[in-house]
Amino acid sequence: MRGIIFVWCILSFACGQSSQQATGQIDRTAKKVSASLVGDTIPQVEKSAKQWRSELTEMEYYVLRESGTERAFTGDLWNNKKEGTYTCAGCGLALFDSETKFKSGTGWPSFYEPIGEGRIIEKEDISHGMRRVEVLCGSCGGHQGHVFPDGPQPTGLRYCINSVSLDFVPKNEN
Repeated sequence: MRGIIFVWCILSFACGQSSQQATGQIDRTAKKVSASLVGDTIPQVEKSAKQWRSELTEMEYYVLRESGTERAFTGDLWNNKKEGTYTCAGCGLALFDSETKFKSGTGWPSFYEPIGEGRIIEKEDISHGMRRVEVLCGSCGGHQGHVFPDGPQPTGLRYCINSVSLDFVPKNEN
């Protein structure tokens, strides 16, 4: 299993090297409103590529809309230890609680479970010559990362997520 993780890290680093760096500041206010829940229903956010490009930085677009990967240990959230909620950077849907975050040593934020059912969609990914499970935002379909069966209990899962795919809302601001 360690060999697979090592190969994944190397491939992710190589993919991240070829991507352009994020530039510009994006207003997140509208995203919080667009992904607010109505009962148990998760709203579906659909936008054109042109709309996404106008709302996301280059790196956010590359990762969220083109299933790219940021380089390990470069994101602003991989080592965040604050209490709060991790939301989708594309639409603002709450995806992970800080209580489920753990130190995986991979260089990406890692969680052992999403906040609730339907917030994360799993999809088979056979790119890069390996079989993995891609995870997408349940609202906007934005690429978050991948899930692996080598995490801690109680789930045994490791949701390995790109920092650029997430925003963080500190506990006192929830």
